[in-house]
Amino acid sequence: MGSIKRLFQHTFIYGLATVLPKLLTVLLTKLLTKYLPGEIEFGEVSIIFSYIIFANVILTYGMETAFFRFQNDERYREKTTSTAMVSLFGTTVLFVVLAYLFLEPISGSTEIDARYLKWVIPVIALDTLMVIPFAKMRADQKPRKYALIKMLNVVLSVGTTVLFFTALPSFPSVAQYLPEDRIELFFIAFLAANLITFILICGVYFSSWAFDRVLWKRMLSYGWPILIAGLAFAVNETVDKILLQKFLPMSEADAEATVGIYTAGYRLAVGMTLFAQAFRLGVEPFFFSQSGDKNAPAQYALITKAYVALGVIALFAYVLLVDLIRPLLVDDGFITAMDIVPVILIAYLFSGVYQTLSVWYKINDKTYYGAIISSIAAVLTITLNIIFIPKYGYYISAAATCAAYGLMMLISYLWSRKHFPIPYEVGKLVGFLLLGIGATIFFFYYIRAEYGVETLETYGIGSAMLLLLAGIVLYVERGSIYSLIKKRS
Repeated sequence: MGSIKRLFQHTFIYGLATVLPKLLTVLLTKLLTKYLPGEIEFGEVSIIFSYIIFANVILTYGMETAFFRFQNDERYREKTTSTAMVSLFGTTVLFVVLAYLFLEPISGSTEIDARYLKWVIPVIALDTLMVIPFAKMRADQKPRKYALIKMLNVVLSVGTTVLFFTALPSFPSVAQYLPEDRIELFFIAFLAANLITFILICGVYFSSWAFDRVLWKRMLSYGWPILIAGLAFAVNETVDKILLQKFLPMSEADAEATVGIYTAGYRLAVGMTLFAQAFRLGVEPFFFSQSGDKNAPAQYALITKAYVALGVIALFAYVLLVDLIRPLLVDDGFITAMDIVPVILIAYLFSGVYQTLSVWYKINDKTYYGAIISSIAAVLTITLNIIFIPKYGYYISAAATCAAYGLMMLISYLWSRKHFPIPYEVGKLVGFLLLGIGATIFFFYYIRAEYGVETLETYGIGSAMLLLLAGIVLYVERGSIYSLIKKRS
């Protein structure tokens, strides 16, 4: 039980490392919606970030998860860090060289202005080079250091953006060297923040450069399915914005504006994103460190139940407060797709459940199952978007994301029963999900619509529903809570 306690302590710290930077990122989103000319430009930035996510997945090619897998193997522990680091460094340098050599063809195929790409390329490179240093902090159980640097990175991102958007243009001697295009200016500021962060954590690159070819081949073998799964995950996360731009039956400018409106609504789901990500950051190293424990299956089941129980409460609480949160994320007057917010929140709840269920193939070196599951979901996402975007617009994009993560969750559970049985309390898990999701949908689409946005009646009924939901969950889990308290005393 001590390991479970440590897991939740680390998850709490990782939660702070995720929540606090995201709160600062809220300011960044607000800055973009305030200082970019409009929805069209915000949509263009969103599309560029979609490509950045794809590039990050390809350039890390599953090496982060492979690092955690072999870091816990006594035979390879000493050389895991340096082998992963050398591998990523070499491929990243190759990427930068090729990307600048073929800048114009890349610009033409992605429809991203070459002016932006010349700054985006080093942003992608630095993101990749920081993967192993941050992974090592997690593996060495240094969540506080991880949290501090992650928060500093976002402070720098917000600070440099404010500096480039508001302060520097006021100095003629400096302004003459700055581009007038606000999108290009933003990516210069973003690159500056990443560069400073990399300098702070690059110490690992000055330690050992030992390279174990045998270990490297094993890491590649373990990691390539993670790459496929990562690409499929990126499809579920970002391809909808690219497809919206291409398949909406309107002009390119109107399509980019719609992408901006959709992205603003998508980002309002930040609450569940934070919850799922914090859990993943704490759970992933824990899965591997506990894989040899005879009680590991029971611990995995407890973690999943805890995630679902807390997740449905967090889901409803966030929906209750989302109208108060909106002005913090999006500038006044910026059109936002509010109707998709509950759907995206539920999608991220499903994604978090899938992450906890994925333990069975990660610890058994069967990562190709993860690639298959993610690929099936990616096909579903692409198919639904291509077929239905012309008729339903971004509503189908939100629904497709939710359906994809729900399918991944279901398939992973069904396959785990055959390959690595874990004593999940399925009845409780399904009951919590149905209760939380049902309450969320009823409140947002009926109570909020019937009694009005931000009215006393809406918040009164919502607060009562939240207390009832939390009370039911706590009552059902009273035995587990009592056991945990008793173990600590």
